[in-house]
Amino acid sequence: MSKIAIIGAGSCGTALAIALARSREHHRLSLWAHGSDVLTELRDRRENSVYLPGMRISDETEVTGNLGEALAGAHIVLGVMPSAHARAVYTSMLPYLDAPGAAQTIFVSATKGLQHDSLARMSEVIREVIGQKSVPRVAALSGPSFALEVARGDPTAVVIASGDLHCASEIQHEFSGSTLRLYTNDDIVGVELGGAVKNVIALAAGVCAGLGLGANTISALITRGLSEMTRLAVAMGGRRDTLAGLAGLGDLVLTATGALSRNRSVGVELGKGRKLTEILSHMRMVAEGVGTTSATLALAHKHNVDMPITEQMHAVLHENRAPSAAIRELMERPLTKE
Repeated sequence: MSKIAIIGAGSCGTALAIALARSREHHRLSLWAHGSDVLTELRDRRENSVYLPGMRISDETEVTGNLGEALAGAHIVLGVMPSAHARAVYTSMLPYLDAPGAAQTIFVSATKGLQHDSLARMSEVIREVIGQKSVPRVAALSGPSFALEVARGDPTAVVIASGDLHCASEIQHEFSGSTLRLYTNDDIVGVELGGAVKNVIALAAGVCAGLGLGANTISALITRGLSEMTRLAVAMGGRRDTLAGLAGLGDLVLTATGALSRNRSVGVELGKGRKLTEILSHMRMVAEGVGTTSATLALAHKHNVDMPITEQMHAVLHENRAPSAAIRELMERPLTKE
């Protein structure tokens, strides 16, 4: 029986621990929690009321605040930490990766973001850090999946991507069950960029909702936002068809329209006139799109890709541009073909 170590006990990590426990005859689970309050609750009450209240984790899931304990004997390491902390957390794993068989460990990233300074995707961060020990087997998990719905067992379909399709297939069979279905894809660039950049477009969709704009506006934003995501992914080596699938269009529609979307919620408050610092000060959970917007715009400039929605979203977040002015800028751009 293999062991899966889930690193990160936020809403997504907790939800995956609950979902994967439904097929626990195939594997053992450990869940690493960083915060002492979350760790205590998970151990004592088997619930994460901070990030996922009302959802109980299995008694058989090992909960620990010790990274070495979580990783011991793990065949699969599932990273579900915020992108801003990913490099530090993977670096902290290095002392525990000397055990026999560690070179065969599969590292699966479920983090939907980009590193802010290096602009690296999470699989690139894993390769850079874990590569100090050995060449890692890496995959990325993405797609339309609100944590609450995954935890309560709503049927959910996501994508597991890796340049090594044998690796992707192994994760597909290990993770899939009656409520969670995985599709394989060898386009890890497209899958990761789809999961990260859709958060930027979801922020913009929230802004439109906060301004009281209707379905015409949101529909146009999602469609043109998908075009931006696709242009960037293709410029960086991804495939157009990947962005038309679950990790692109599917996740974009979910995050731009769903009431459970943190990124959309931040955008709504911006549209209502609240300041970003005030909004974030009242949030414990991370809205990845806030940091990813700057990284996405930097990648667009680096690869000479036109991303006007991303550019205006960056101006609203970081240059104090009024949301109404940003929309006017988008509507009055030089006319072009679709």
